[in-house]
Amino acid sequence: MMMTALKQTHVRISRLDRTLITAVVLLSSVFPVELFSNTSPVPKGLDGQYSGKQGQVLVVTVKGEEQATEVKGTFLSRTIPFFREFRPGEPAGYIGLLGIDMQDDPGTYELAVEVKQGEQAKQLSFNVLVAKEKFAVEHLKLPKEKVDLDEKSTARWKAEQEQVKQALAENSRLKLWHSNFIEPVNGKRTGIFGSVRIMNGQPRNPHNGEDIGAPMGADVAATNDGIVRITVDHIFSGKGVFIDHGLGFYTMYFHLSEVLVKDGDLVTVGQIIGKVGATGRATGPHLHWGVKLNGARVNPYSLLELPFKNGVVPANSVSTPRPETTSIPEAVPVKK
Repeated sequence: MMMTALKQTHVRISRLDRTLITAVVLLSSVFPVELFSNTSPVPKGLDGQYSGKQGQVLVVTVKGEEQATEVKGTFLSRTIPFFREFRPGEPAGYIGLLGIDMQDDPGTYELAVEVKQGEQAKQLSFNVLVAKEKFAVEHLKLPKEKVDLDEKSTARWKAEQEQVKQALAENSRLKLWHSNFIEPVNGKRTGIFGSVRIMNGQPRNPHNGEDIGAPMGADVAATNDGIVRITVDHIFSGKGVFIDHGLGFYTMYFHLSEVLVKDGDLVTVGQIIGKVGATGRATGPHLHWGVKLNGARVNPYSLLELPFKNGVVPANSVSTPRPETTSIPEAVPVKK
């Protein structure tokens, strides 16, 4: 009896298997699609090539996707949001600003882009060549208290870093900036973005912004529209303003003598947000102007070269000689 029951069960299973196999064959012949996800990935770089140096901003375009509901990319584990852009005489599409961090290793990397339309999505792949930028090396001799921190100052520095991290943790989902960018202050541009600093013989983190020498009290303007995410008075950066321009794009203005805006204020391009000063760790009046784009530290002057000024890329500006002022926002604290 038991043997007979086992044989009957085996026959039923076999008939079920044959029925399932027949159904799969019929479906595959009617619908020419792959039923299993074992296909090879899209070849890297199939949809285009981009290149740029450390600290630069690349404009990536995805055209012909008028019906897309969301376009976003991934580059070196950083999320790159895209926004709709309409230009006269050009197909409507999406644009993403890809920042190459000043310390991204040279090489070729993939920018993987996902284009969503409702519940459906397709994948695009671009190759991005990161080229090495030649950064300067600065040797600075400063008072010991401006370089090394005691235990109390180190604790304050760490708390301030956490404060900024929390304030910038969530990116605005809307693009707040418009058209072209402006230089925030009239002064002498130092051209020291990315420079490696040797302070009192000790190597420090590279300089992640540009210092612009200007008279004490000179007006400092917002480089574009945005919202004031946080204002600070920190041990290294002094009095400062962080502006959120949307989609993971922030600008920073440090060493101010006065801050003329408050957290949550909406600002427009050219609006005066503060005055040039020498607060924090600075040797003279100047503005430290920084930019963080989706987590990448980029040269703020690359904003002035973006092709959003009447559709024309402005000519590259030329650095002027470095004034006798400097800031130390990125010095690594050393306990006594």
